Amino acid sequence: MRKLVFYGAISLDGYLARENHSLDWLFGTEGEEETGYEDFYNSVDTILMGRSTYDQIAILSPDKFPYEGKDCYVFSRTSTGSTEYVNFINDDIAGFTQSLKEQEGNRIWMVGGGEVLQPLLQAKLVDEFIIQIAPTIIGRGIQLFVPGDQENKLTLVDVRRYKQFAELHYIK
Repeated sequence: MRKLVFYGAISLDGYLARENHSLDWLFGTEGEEETGYEDFYNSVDTILMGRSTYDQIAILSPDKFPYEGKDCYVFSRTSTGSTEYVNFINDDIAGFTQSLKEQEGNRIWMVGGGEVLQPLLQAKLVDEFIIQIAPTIIGRGIQLFVPGDQENKLTLVDVRRYKQFAELHYIK
C-alpha cells in the first residue's frame, strides 16, 4: 500500500500561514534552501491539497505550476472538473484518499492545511509527518492541526537541522 505523507513547514507556535494565508514569516529564513525537499519531492508521484492551498500556490507561482508532472488532486466544495495540472475532487476526502493508497505508485504528499488533514487523521490514513519548524512565532494564523477527535500515536524516527530549521520525522 502507498504511504500518505504530510510534508511542510510551520512556525514555532504551530501555524502553517498567517490568517491571510501569507508565508512572509517563512521566506528568507536561513536554511530554507537546504532542506531535503528535492529528495522528498522525487519520492512522490501524487499530491493532495485543499482549494485554499491551491489558490495560494497560484499566487506564489503565477508563471509555472510547481507540481507539473505529478498527479494533483484538489479537494473543493465548488470547483469541478480539471485543468491542465489538477483534478478537482468533490468526494469524501478520506474515501478518495484511501482509494489512492490502494493503487500502485509512490508516496502521496498531503500539501497544506488542517481542513484536508483533519479527516485524514480521523481516518488514520496519514503514515508519515515530515515537519520543518521555522524559528518564528507569528501568534495567530492557520493551524496545522485543527481541534477535533483525531488522536494518532506516532513514532519519532529522525530529527534533522537545516541551519535555522528543525525537521521532525514521525511515522504511524
